[in-house]
Amino acid sequence: MTKHDPVADLALSSETLEAEILRHLKFTLGKDPSHAALYDWRMAVSYTLRDRVVAPWFAATRRTWAEDRKRVYYLSMEFLIGRILQDAAVNLGLNDLIDDVLGRLGVSFSELVEDEPDAALGNGGLGRLAACYMESMATVGCPGYGYGIRYEHGLFRQRFEGGRQVEAPEDWLNTRNPWEFDRPEVAYEIGFKGHVEDREGRVRWIPGETVVATAHDTPVIGWRGRWANTLRLWGAKPTTLFDLGRFNRGDYAAAAEPEALARTLSRVLYPDDTTYQGKELRLKQEFFLTSAALQDIIRRFLDTHKDLTKLADLVAVQMNDTHPAIAGPELIRLLCDEHAMDFDTALSITQRVLAYTNHTLMPEALERWATYLMGSVLPRHMQIIEHIDSWHRRTFPNRPHWVGIVKHHEVRMGDLAFVTSHKVNGVSALHTDLVKETLFPELNALHPGRIINQTNGVTPRRWLRMANPALSSLITETIGEGWEDDADRLTELEAHVADAGFLDAFGAAKRANKERLVAWLKDETGVSADPAAMFDVQVKRIHEYKRQLMNLLQTVADWHVMREAPNGNYVPRVKIFGGKAAPGYYAAKQIIRLINDVARVVNEDPVTRDWLKIAYPPNYNVSKAEKLIPAADLSEQISTAGKEASGTGNMKFALNGALTIGTLDGANVEIRERVGAENFFLFGLTAEEAARRREFQDHARSAILASQPLQDVLQMIAEGRFSPEEPNRYHDLVHNIWNSDYFLVASDFDAYSAAQREVDALYARPADWARRAALNTARMGFFSSDRAIRGYMKDIWSVKPALDPEA
Repeated sequence: MTKHDPVADLALSSETLEAEILRHLKFTLGKDPSHAALYDWRMAVSYTLRDRVVAPWFAATRRTWAEDRKRVYYLSMEFLIGRILQDAAVNLGLNDLIDDVLGRLGVSFSELVEDEPDAALGNGGLGRLAACYMESMATVGCPGYGYGIRYEHGLFRQRFEGGRQVEAPEDWLNTRNPWEFDRPEVAYEIGFKGHVEDREGRVRWIPGETVVATAHDTPVIGWRGRWANTLRLWGAKPTTLFDLGRFNRGDYAAAAEPEALARTLSRVLYPDDTTYQGKELRLKQEFFLTSAALQDIIRRFLDTHKDLTKLADLVAVQMNDTHPAIAGPELIRLLCDEHAMDFDTALSITQRVLAYTNHTLMPEALERWATYLMGSVLPRHMQIIEHIDSWHRRTFPNRPHWVGIVKHHEVRMGDLAFVTSHKVNGVSALHTDLVKETLFPELNALHPGRIINQTNGVTPRRWLRMANPALSSLITETIGEGWEDDADRLTELEAHVADAGFLDAFGAAKRANKERLVAWLKDETGVSADPAAMFDVQVKRIHEYKRQLMNLLQTVADWHVMREAPNGNYVPRVKIFGGKAAPGYYAAKQIIRLINDVARVVNEDPVTRDWLKIAYPPNYNVSKAEKLIPAADLSEQISTAGKEASGTGNMKFALNGALTIGTLDGANVEIRERVGAENFFLFGLTAEEAARRREFQDHARSAILASQPLQDVLQMIAEGRFSPEEPNRYHDLVHNIWNSDYFLVASDFDAYSAAQREVDALYARPADWARRAALNTARMGFFSSDRAIRGYMKDIWSVKPALDPEA
């Protein structure tokens, strides 16, 4: 019997597509074309595309069931998926057809794309990586589910008032989300607090509070529509919707308390946890996601299998950082308390099922919960955590006394994730080495081979094919089709980098992207930019270790030189910043304000404005990245060595033909090895040198005293040159650099400045710059998320791709 090919269902004519769009416009939206607004057209096209996704989605699910395939379940607090409309159109091969059909109907496809809100389901690299991995799992045919929370308001919408970051709720769900399917029949009760009973040796947790997790499914379609997986997001609902008795007695607020508690859980990504209430809410969110996912996984397994000791044969659960690390205790609780399994067996199953991706070397980012908080919110889990810790101590009597999951009245979630997993992976070669040597050295010695590396990757479909159609078209014209899901083929471009015609076309593609960005920047920020200038971009979460401050200080130094010698021969630059600071992160928010204050002065300076502009578009997100990255000439990857786990922005920029200025940190190390040292502007201390530098008590002061340009910049900021209405505004930042400077801004400043002069010198030679930029694109195929997912499948999940004819 011949297998049905779902891909064949995707082929359609322009007439059929037009008819389907008009059918949805009429019968789903209730509009006729003459009265349809932009929103109506967007929804009609979205529903039409969603219809095309359903066939491969169903086919993939049926095949997974029929062949009893192992599934991967990816647990993440963030899925920064961005807009779906054009991504789905590209992966289905319908982008150009939709553009043509809508053009005949008098509708702009690009305007529809811009009308779609970004899904507010993440913040930075962690969430975007999860989104890339979901798309690559579908592309390579890895059966899987992503599990997350359906946040109503996400992190926050950023705007600037007087240069300050101001946070407002995201409103992405104010209108219907056409991409999701509600699953009201898929619901699980999630408990908190209460007490634990032990009746005749059978332990039972009696929660004091409960909510219901309800499922909302979004299909994730792979390249060419050959496979689709599911992103299942949980929304929270009350177990008791409404207390009518209290309402009738006039206590209206109390009557709605159950609903308020539930909605709070799925309202905001990363609530401010500087208060006890904030910490409690965050822990509840993490358990809410994890418990709902594990209950769903066990239910799905038991639908076709009865022996839970075989769970690891069909289930692989990946914990994306420590946020879902409560999965270990929760899976043990479900197996022991709900399915009458003994602890040792449950722990063994848990370890074979779970794996943990570490994303940080920052101690504060490895979550630690007070034992009081854990015991109050999750009393049964606190017992299980202590049991796991005791088991580990007994099993490994040579474990050092300072090592443990529960220490100093805290639960160490990184250690918990490590002990309850069979594999722990870093996300770049350098990061994995540091995880072994500095983060978990004792556990690594006790469990040799458990820590492995899986260098991050990005999907070339979204981050090149969709985001950069000009360059993508040139690549296809040059090497032919098929590179989108075989990124190693980009190396075929190397044979053309000596061709002046190819380099001219490469430069023209970059120029077209820059011209589009110039128009957008003017609308977004009011800044007028020259597309002939170098576009120097640093976009990422605002954090001291990412050193946006060093970038800004060096920009001020350049501005000062230009003012002092206005007749010099300078390379024009547009400095572009983007990113949000956590609401409670004072230093990061001060850096944002300083960037905006400096931008105001520099952009209005008649002496320097032909050479230097600063732009900071607010509310950086995936859609804005898709505009900025293809237009960038220079990629700023300047974190303090030893602090960035990997980075994925560095990969996206280089893939799109930007040269990198960076330190030997995270995946920069591997990028430099791949693209060639001569095509990468390296500066700064290594991780080992940075650690030794901090041992020198006056490292900051000595570096500043050795650098007159840095002294001048700090003096200008300290005296209020950029904040005349409040001269003392940045004394804290300046004081920190002089007296502490943990992230070594001062120590790397002169090396960074020297590297920027190398950048200027190369940019003044356009042909040389274009050749090196093209080599970056040609040599970045390794950093495809398809390669990364295949590594996870082989080394961690033990899953074969369903699209492999031999699987």
